[in-house]
Amino acid sequence: MNGEAPAAPFEAEATQAGVQILVSGVAPITAAERLAMRANAPLLPRKPQRAVDHGLFDTNARNQIEMF
Repeated sequence: MNGEAPAAPFEAEATQAGVQILVSGVAPITAAERLAMRANAPLLPRKPQRAVDHGLFDTNARNQIEMF
């Protein structure tokens, strides 16, 4: 109406989650970028870890009163 061209519709792609709209100027995340992000993530333990309650990190020993 005011002399401007109508906006072009967004591009779309079908994924396992359904149809997703692609925004212009924003590149989709590639498989290589996803793998790089997971490779740079901090490692997590595979088994539950035991508490560090001995030596320097023993918080119960700090609560004991001195004998003399």
